[in-house]
Amino acid sequence: MHLIKAREMAEGSGVTVRRLFPFYRDRLVADPFVLWDDFSIGADAGFPTHAHRGFEAITYLFSGSMNHADNLGNDSTVAPGGAQRFTAGQGIQHSEMPGSNGVTTGIQLWINLPQSLKSIPAGYQQVDAEDIPQYKHNGVTVRQIVGDQSPLQLKTTVRYEDISMPAAASYSIDVGPDMQGIIYLHDGSATINGQHLNAGEAMQLTHDEHATIAAAQPSRLMLALGKPHHEAVRLTDGFVD
Repeated sequence: MHLIKAREMAEGSGVTVRRLFPFYRDRLVADPFVLWDDFSIGADAGFPTHAHRGFEAITYLFSGSMNHADNLGNDSTVAPGGAQRFTAGQGIQHSEMPGSNGVTTGIQLWINLPQSLKSIPAGYQQVDAEDIPQYKHNGVTVRQIVGDQSPLQLKTTVRYEDISMPAAASYSIDVGPDMQGIIYLHDGSATINGQHLNAGEAMQLTHDEHATIAAAQPSRLMLALGKPHHEAVRLTDGFVD
């Protein structure tokens, strides 16, 4: 297991993010995932209209609200626990602006499209909090943002979960034979297979790996596993070619 530490940086218009990756221009830290931003947006900040192509993205909210408007005619606002997915494909222009006066927080995750799908038409989907499957196991609450039971659709095989753990709880993960990714600690304190994580840190997970999370205090983690494309990438601002 390899530890990755997020870096705090400025993005958009007045937005602060803890960016976990990318740190490389020609290869992905966690193929098929391209970018991971743990964001905090004030009422006067956001992401005015800008362009993307070549990937899909999920914006998942912890607090506040987020309005997505694009050149396809979509204009909708998601609340905490909900998700917005856009497929940039051959190109999309959109804005993402907070829809509330408080602080809006969440995770934006970019998922690479394989070369064979880079030129597909752009698209958008919103899934509200009540439509995201949730289950509990030994006191641990797991929300399946992307997976077998979730209505959120991607072009790449992905397992994406929001995991809330009380103190002293444990949760086990089995990574599939053709999957890899990360487990990220948003807040709290936890160990993964005995290795300590602080908030803003993640462990890389590889195929066929078994991971056991133990929470030292109430903790919130995000699991992102995906089937890698094993293709070279070129990242240029909002474009993934």
